Amino acid sequence: MNVLGFIRNWTLPVAIATGIVLYSIFAFVPALEEASLFFEPLCAWMLPVFMFLVLYVTFCKVNFHKMKPVRWHLWIGIFQVFFVLIIVGSILTFSIKGNNLILLEAILTCIICPCASACAVVTQKLGGSIEESTSYTFLSNFITAALIPICFPMIEKAAGITFLSSFLTILKEVVIVLIMPMLCAYITKHYIPALHRKVTGVKDLAYYLWGGSLVIVSGTTMRNICHADTSVLFLAMVALLGLVLCLVQFAVGRYIGHFFDRTVEAGQGLGQKNTAFAIWIASAYLNPLSTVGPGCYILWQNIINSIEIWRERTKSKSFVSSPEKNV
Repeated sequence: MNVLGFIRNWTLPVAIATGIVLYSIFAFVPALEEASLFFEPLCAWMLPVFMFLVLYVTFCKVNFHKMKPVRWHLWIGIFQVFFVLIIVGSILTFSIKGNNLILLEAILTCIICPCASACAVVTQKLGGSIEESTSYTFLSNFITAALIPICFPMIEKAAGITFLSSFLTILKEVVIVLIMPMLCAYITKHYIPALHRKVTGVKDLAYYLWGGSLVIVSGTTMRNICHADTSVLFLAMVALLGLVLCLVQFAVGRYIGHFFDRTVEAGQGLGQKNTAFAIWIASAYLNPLSTVGPGCYILWQNIINSIEIWRERTKSKSFVSSPEKNV
């Protein structure tokens, strides 16, 4: 397999590794200190641009008439709320403090944060419904917007969040991240057909743009881990809990989905999280160390996504090379 073929087949882990390596080079080579100060704000600016482009390209392929709530949306939403209530209830009931509180806050941010904006990208590559996944992304964001202002002040008394201000802040993020690229995609699809053909004509464009955003997010995660004021054992515990939670959410989502013949869509809807948003919300309202949780979750969910995409690609190749299976 040549280098380009390897990158194409393993885009997500390659992007994560690239982000980690690039951050390490700029952080630990003294001669590059000035360059790192230059690129840090540039990367912070580039990340939302990447996410906007990912959604714009994805939405250009969406049939907007098929976007509507379906039954599996309700059950996935219920389980997201149920998991949040378990964590918050445990914190309040047992008056958990210190490192144990940080661990539960790290888990909470990975549950309460919305479905990833790029969920539709992976769902499409796995042969699922891009319209149903996009619809649930909207629903998930509004569930998050309602839960955060209620839950966070209960576990962090100094957070000082009012319902209205927090709701409007998160709603602003939803508008920028979801509604604006959808509006631009709708205009492109219906009024600028030439541009629409060019955008949709590039195979896997949204997928590779998402890989670019992962480079930035992975570097940011590496920075948070390196600057974490705690022991390696504690960081390892956070990472392990992130892995367990990731597996549980994907498994529960797929289990719910099989009742509606939507295993892929429901699994991605509950398991694939907007971890960049989770890192932001944790650093803004919870203990900063809790950001390590969603930072590790990025790694786990994209390893799972990579394996799923590899299996789907292998299955497709096997199907094509064995025409007798069509009989």
